Amino acid sequence: MTRATTVRAVLAAVVLLVSLFVTLTMSPRLGLDLQGGTRLVLQAKDSPTAKADRESTDRTVEVLRQRIDALGVAEPTVTRSGEDRVLIELPDVTDPREAAEVLGRTAQLTFHPVLGVPDDAAPDPKPESEELVLPDESGGRLRLGASDLSGAGVKDARAEFDGQRGAGWSVSLDFRDDASRDWTRLTGEAACHPPQDERRRVAIVLDEKVISSPQVSPSVTCGAGLPSGTTQITGSFSADEAKNLALLIKGGALPVPVEVVEQRTVGPTLGAEAISASARAAVIGAGLTALFITFVYRLFGGLAALALAGYTLISYAALVALGVTLTLPGLAGFVLAIGMAVDANVLAFERAREEYASRSGRTSRPLRSALAAGFRNARTAVVDSNVTTLLAAGLLFGLGSGPVKGFGVTLAIGVLVSMFSALVIARALTEMAAGSRFVTDFPGVNGIGLRGRVRTYLTRRAPQLFRRSRRWLGVSTVVVALAVLGVALRGLNLGVEFTGGRLMEYTTSRPVGIDTARTALADAGFADAEVTTAGERELSVRTGDTGDRAEAAIRDALSAEGGATTKVRDDLIGPSLGDELRRHALIALGIAVGAQLLYLAVRFRWSFAVASVTAMVHDVVILVGVFAWLGRPIDGIFLAALLTVIGYSVNDSVVVFDRVRELWARRPGSPLLPAARAAVLQTVPRTVNTGMGALFILTALAVLGGDSLRDFALALLIGICVGTYSSVFTAVPVALEMESRRKDGAPTRQRQRTKPERGRAADNGARV
Repeated sequence: MTRATTVRAVLAAVVLLVSLFVTLTMSPRLGLDLQGGTRLVLQAKDSPTAKADRESTDRTVEVLRQRIDALGVAEPTVTRSGEDRVLIELPDVTDPREAAEVLGRTAQLTFHPVLGVPDDAAPDPKPESEELVLPDESGGRLRLGASDLSGAGVKDARAEFDGQRGAGWSVSLDFRDDASRDWTRLTGEAACHPPQDERRRVAIVLDEKVISSPQVSPSVTCGAGLPSGTTQITGSFSADEAKNLALLIKGGALPVPVEVVEQRTVGPTLGAEAISASARAAVIGAGLTALFITFVYRLFGGLAALALAGYTLISYAALVALGVTLTLPGLAGFVLAIGMAVDANVLAFERAREEYASRSGRTSRPLRSALAAGFRNARTAVVDSNVTTLLAAGLLFGLGSGPVKGFGVTLAIGVLVSMFSALVIARALTEMAAGSRFVTDFPGVNGIGLRGRVRTYLTRRAPQLFRRSRRWLGVSTVVVALAVLGVALRGLNLGVEFTGGRLMEYTTSRPVGIDTARTALADAGFADAEVTTAGERELSVRTGDTGDRAEAAIRDALSAEGGATTKVRDDLIGPSLGDELRRHALIALGIAVGAQLLYLAVRFRWSFAVASVTAMVHDVVILVGVFAWLGRPIDGIFLAALLTVIGYSVNDSVVVFDRVRELWARRPGSPLLPAARAAVLQTVPRTVNTGMGALFILTALAVLGGDSLRDFALALLIGICVGTYSSVFTAVPVALEMESRRKDGAPTRQRQRTKPERGRAADNGARV
């Protein structure tokens, strides 16, 4: 065993042991779509006294965190998102109304002088008036004056119990310096009125409701007021009432007003089903993939499958150690990356088969030298193809939101670990096996000495590809036109993420027909609601931006027809956020095209870069068109699948053009066609074997992954099939057309026709 093999083996063992330790000692952090809960995005808004910027949003985050922590929500998440948004995740809170209670009121807390009780016969103040008429805590109404004191001045508010003097529970208030003077002035003015007069009260207002209006004590003289630190609100408070009032006063001091622009709620049952379905898909898909590569590459395929198990362990440990929140799309990405991990091994093994065929008989150790050459020659294709996928993952993380970000992180970790699995673990295992005389002497055992069925067929038939490359481009053009026609005629079924609105999913105890559900909702006042069904007891309702009362009415209407109705999902997207997400999706696609074009131009040449990007755009248009024809939703999960398809598409093209570059460089100035034809024939075994590995995983996800993952898996299945076609029959013909117009020795059409076609690949020095 060589020194390099020893180093790889030791490194692999250390990483695997650390990963095993992390897996056994740490627990994964599940997203709300897997454990159940509510996710809210709050948009900070400018107010007359404060501007919604990064600083004010940070203060808002702290206020909301204190409020949530005081209510005992288990492991909540409160973070700033961008300049003026706050992301809140509340595990186990599956009722939006309950979530609203957890957050309390989102308006600013203010303190007002009480002007008295309004006369019912008198009109309310005009909107432009500084006076207010608001309901108080007892159900009555109070006329209030203008406020010069906001809740931002509250330093602390706490519930206290005084059992010695029999005072019971009270709430103590402390104010900051400037606010303390305002409080003293406000209470001093109220003290100028006689005891029991309504005007001796001070109203504490939150969300246009008086949450407390205590009387200033008779011991306080006119103009003196109450200094900070000595204010106590007393009354017949219970412990819960005192603590709740203290929480509202302390936690209600938001620097700027906020509004809910996104709300997602998922029940824990749906999350448990998703985890179970994804686990089944992972086990079955990975098992089929392992059996397939073992069948194709025999012993070395079995060792690659063992390395695949190591990849799974390392990826999971990395997710746990980095504290990555594992979401449903992220779980799908984790499963999907198992198929991607096979690609690097397939590339190396196919190159090793080529090297073995050429070295056999010329060296005493053809297997070991062929294996080393196979990994060495495949390195550039592995790196280039994975970098393109990393670019897509970066876009998902940078421009996505919520679960889509989680998918981007999971995909990036999967790509990096897959390269380590293939280039370190699998290589160490196969190099150690190659040192055995038994493995070396029996090609049928090691798998590298076999030519492979696909390679044997292509060698025997030697198909003359691309004699009429424009015909392939014509086929691609027709398919793209059909896809565009689908978008034009059927339109895109944009999800609520891009249009705004509310999407709710329910399960009922009795079967409910879709027409019955629509009639029930129309009778309840929701005639415009879109109702779809995924089963006899599963209903989806899509409406405009409705409030919680409307949602409760929808649930009641369904309960009247279907019995006990349980809400398993609730997504609310404000129109402003929908516009932003739609804009970000277009930006992501534009950046993806530009980034891939630039990277490929640097790594290859402009004609290859343009050809690869053309094939990528071809795949994107077809995928969107198929979803338009099928009427499937275009949402954030679809965007994640679309950007992943972009990475896959360019991945395939990179593998082909990497081989084209290698073969063409052997004969500078020669026509591109022979090198391109040979490159395609040589890379077809890799394309078929890698595609089969991915198809096993995706088919398992589509069949077993449930409704939440079915569209995701369907999009990737379509994308991979179309991408496999386009990397050969779209990208290569485009490159041939571009090179045919160059003046640096490129072939003309007449020269291509007059030369003999059969055997051209062998004349070029290529091995098929």
